[in-house]
Amino acid sequence: MKKNIVFLLAAIIVVSCGTKVKKPEARSKFLKGFSTYYNTLFNAKDALNSEFTERDKAHKDNFYAPYIPILTYEEQPLGSDLGQSSAFAENSMKMAEVNRPQQNARNAPGMPSNGPGMPGMPGNTSQDPNNPEGNKGASVLEIAEAKALKAINKYSVIRKGEEQNKTIFDAYIILAQSRIYQGKAIKALDALNYVFTHMKEDKRLPLAHIYEALAYSQIKNYHKSEEIFNKLRNEKLSKDHDKLLSIYYAESLLDAGKKEESIKELDRAFELNGNRKLKSRIAFLRGQILQETGKQDLARESFLSAYKYANDFEFEVKSQIEIAKTFNGKGNYEGAKDYLEKISKKGTYGSRKNEFYYALGLMANKAGKKKEAQEFFRKSLLEKVSDGQVRGLAYYEIGKDYLDKNDYIGAGAYYDSALVSMTYEPSRILLQDQSSYIKKISKNYYLIKRNDSVLSLAKMSDAQKTDYFAKYIEKLKIKEEKEEQERRRAERSKGFDTGDYNANSLFANSSNSFEDFGVSAKGFYFGNTGTVSKGTSTFKQVWGDRALVDNWRYSKKMTSLEDMKNEALGVTSVPNPRRFEPSFYIEQIPSDAGKLSQLKKDRDTASLGLGVMYQNYFTNTPLATKTLYDLVDVKPEEKVMLQALYEIFAMNYEKNPQIAARAKQILLTDYPYTSYAEFARNPKNNNFVKSSEEVENEYKMAFALYESEKFAESQGKIEQVVLKYPKDALVPKLNLLNAFNAGKTGGKEVMILQLEQIVLNYAKTPEGIKAKEMLNYLKSDIAFQATDNKGNKMPDNPFNGPGQPSNIQSQNSNIAPNNTVNQMNNNPPKNNNILKKPGNNTMQKLQAPVEAKPMTK
Repeated sequence: MKKNIVFLLAAIIVVSCGTKVKKPEARSKFLKGFSTYYNTLFNAKDALNSEFTERDKAHKDNFYAPYIPILTYEEQPLGSDLGQSSAFAENSMKMAEVNRPQQNARNAPGMPSNGPGMPGMPGNTSQDPNNPEGNKGASVLEIAEAKALKAINKYSVIRKGEEQNKTIFDAYIILAQSRIYQGKAIKALDALNYVFTHMKEDKRLPLAHIYEALAYSQIKNYHKSEEIFNKLRNEKLSKDHDKLLSIYYAESLLDAGKKEESIKELDRAFELNGNRKLKSRIAFLRGQILQETGKQDLARESFLSAYKYANDFEFEVKSQIEIAKTFNGKGNYEGAKDYLEKISKKGTYGSRKNEFYYALGLMANKAGKKKEAQEFFRKSLLEKVSDGQVRGLAYYEIGKDYLDKNDYIGAGAYYDSALVSMTYEPSRILLQDQSSYIKKISKNYYLIKRNDSVLSLAKMSDAQKTDYFAKYIEKLKIKEEKEEQERRRAERSKGFDTGDYNANSLFANSSNSFEDFGVSAKGFYFGNTGTVSKGTSTFKQVWGDRALVDNWRYSKKMTSLEDMKNEALGVTSVPNPRRFEPSFYIEQIPSDAGKLSQLKKDRDTASLGLGVMYQNYFTNTPLATKTLYDLVDVKPEEKVMLQALYEIFAMNYEKNPQIAARAKQILLTDYPYTSYAEFARNPKNNNFVKSSEEVENEYKMAFALYESEKFAESQGKIEQVVLKYPKDALVPKLNLLNAFNAGKTGGKEVMILQLEQIVLNYAKTPEGIKAKEMLNYLKSDIAFQATDNKGNKMPDNPFNGPGQPSNIQSQNSNIAPNNTVNQMNNNPPKNNNILKKPGNNTMQKLQAPVEAKPMTK
């Protein structure tokens, strides 16, 4: 056999060294294929394999992202070899020993020579005018791309438009892969087009089409991608091609937002793939999608499959936690709890107790056991940290419990701790917003609480004040006595060994000295500044800043919360020698009417802001409505009252009209001549559709009646049309015409109200802009009789004197009719483009009016 091989090699050498030069088309297909693989193409595949290997080592699944990828880089196909086989890696090691020295000699340092046939290819930095030093090496994927191109240029054999060297197919697949993983999907499609044009009969063509669909999916052309995948599914594919197609197709459907179709394709991928790791990842992804779509029972089954097939410890743990998350609260909670508690104590699972306790807390929450859930979350914080994100989520759950109890200081403190611990950036960004909202709410909440307390005390008689503070002093004495007993007990305990010798303790090992973490040799812990610095940093990351006191795990956190609350309420933490005297507190209560009035104003303004924040930040409409109605009941100043009533009506009139009815009634009864009352009569409507022919005809008739000075009839027709077609695009124009009708029939002040309503509802439409211009003119300094918001006449401004122009020009000021009404009210411009009959020139603007913004607050 050896003799035959030697003879064959000798014959090959003789033929290849022949003096006759053949044309490219006449070259031997066999020799071309042989040379292609064992030279340049091998190097391209080896570079791609190296990149995948490095990426696989660095790959870490993010279980907190919406979805995990199915294929890790270990399973990525390598050229036309489906499944990055370890066989190639093993075989390549032998060839690499032979080829790599010459390769390194040619391409040092890490820069492939592109050759004369590949100008401008990645890696040719020495020829790049923008990089004169040529010291920036190409990436491994760029090397793979360059080598694949070199193989194609050097060894391609085309006869009669068909590629004769079948190995070139592999070169083009590697070229497409290296470009896809560089994010150059369009260039990958260019490479694949050559295969479709010149290798039409190749049996591996479905693989090229799979990568074509993948490239289209990468550039978000999901329609084309799905079209290719569906066409391939209807063809008879090899089992390996079908496995790969099912995975890429499922992920493409998911990217396109087609979750139900993606789940079906994942079911198929699960059945097709026999690899345990792939089955586990497919099941986990399917569980994530099912959980997101609210199918908790099916998601639970899918996560059970992921756990069953998992061949990775991390995957086992995360699958167990996801199984716990899908608990619906109706099953056997005690059984599930016992199972998780037992498994968390077994072997290596013990290092993940903090994660299992977090999962148990979620289960307890769903079972309605809130107190037990909080205990589990706190237990999670006491365990060794195995996952920073889980620790952050445990802090978040505790903070959320404080928030539910309206303890904003406590919630804010735990949210801040969660932000420090979390590792998943999108969660941190969302929590950062919530944390900032809580701080704003907290500021208003405690200001209201403090001012309410002061105002309540100010209303008491002297005897009531003395009695109140006498009871307070008794409670204070009991509290301080208890604290003194705790202090003495701690003093007596000093000197005794209170070390933590549990399994997670630093002292649990058999060594008698501290361990130098991060160094190979061990010695005295505090003798190494590096280990001390690292330990201090780790401690602060886990526990934050702690005082050197007994029970440091608990006392600092609780004391800090109490101190923060006292500071917010204005209570000093330093004991005062007179703290047991009622007069000490009574003296601090303000008695000046001006100061008390300012306290009430501040409290009312804070209540208004608090109600708005409940709605805007947390969409808690019931709590926002209650807070604002409580404010209305204490009779704030008119400006705050109007804004509170408007907010109540605006947030409730569509979904809770019965709750909004009271606010509407107050506005219409007590403040009938305000734009807020007008808004309550006719709430804004931003959901316009295009104008209908019937409405256009009605508008023309209403305008004709206006021109004929039949203002009441025009007004009646407009009201009927708006009531019948509230979403028509001509509604703003009809309202503007109605404002002119109102000006003619009711006077200037009624016209101003109508225009204010148009500005409020349709601010950015042409009609809204025109109404604003008209308001500025109508509110100019012309002598008038001013009225208040209830329609009562106001006395002349004493600074102007009788008959002099008044300076009252606020948005809610109203103008009574008199002999000096301006020309706009007497003679509205009939040729104004805003009011003219709808025709071809104006209808285009009316088809898509700009949505009006809500009232400026």
